[in-house]
Amino acid sequence: MEMEITVPDEVPVMTLPQVVFFPQALLPLHIFEPRYRQMLKDVLGADRLFAVAQRDDRPALDDAFEPPHRVASVGIVRACQENADGTSNLLLQGLCRVEVRGIIEEAPYRRIHVRPLPSTVAEDEIANVRRRDALLDLIARKQKLGGIPEEMIDFLRNVHDPDTFVDLAAATLCENAALKQQLLETLDVGARFDLFHRRLRRDFEQLRLQRLLQGPLGDDDIAAN
Repeated sequence: MEMEITVPDEVPVMTLPQVVFFPQALLPLHIFEPRYRQMLKDVLGADRLFAVAQRDDRPALDDAFEPPHRVASVGIVRACQENADGTSNLLLQGLCRVEVRGIIEEAPYRRIHVRPLPSTVAEDEIANVRRRDALLDLIARKQKLGGIPEEMIDFLRNVHDPDTFVDLAAATLCENAALKQQLLETLDVGARFDLFHRRLRRDFEQLRLQRLLQGPLGDDDIAAN
C-alpha cells in the first residue's frame, strides 16, 4: 500500500522534542494543542499524511521557533480516536525519510517543503542480510541479559528486509535521541547497520559487566554487593 502513496512536496509537521520517527515504525501520539487539533482535522479530511521532526535544540545563531532537524519522516494516520474533551489519540505509521527544505508557514500550524530521501545501498544486498543476522544475534544475546521483551525478538525475526529491519530495531531499541537522529540521517543501509551495531555492542558489554559484578543478587539488592 505504501508504494502507491505519493508524498507531496508540502506537508504539515509536528516538531517535537526528543522524538525521532522512522519509516515503517508506528508512533502513538496524543493530540491536544489547538494548532495540532486543526492540523489533524485537515489531514484526516485529505490524504492523512503529515511529518514528525525532532526539534533541534543545538545552539543556533538565531532564535528560531522550534527549529526542526533537517531530516524527518512522513507518516500516514492508521487509526485515530477523538476523545470527549476534543483531544485525540492516533497511530502514525512511517512512510519515508524526507529532507526538510524549508518552512512554508506557521499558522494555523507549521507546513514544510520536503524532498523524499530514499535509502541507498553501497554494497550488494547479501552484505546487508549478513548485517541483519549479526544485529539480530546481538539483540537476542542482550535480551537474555534483560531489558528487551521476548515479543520484540519474535517480531524482528520476521522482518527480513535489511532496510526495514534496522529502522524498526533503531526505533524500538535505541533510547538515545541524538543517536536515533543520526541513524535517521544515515541513508546508506550498511552504514546505518554498522553505526547501530557498534552502539548496541557497547551497551551489551556494559550490561554484561554489570551482571557479572552483580552476581546472584537481584536488582533490588544490588546496593548490598
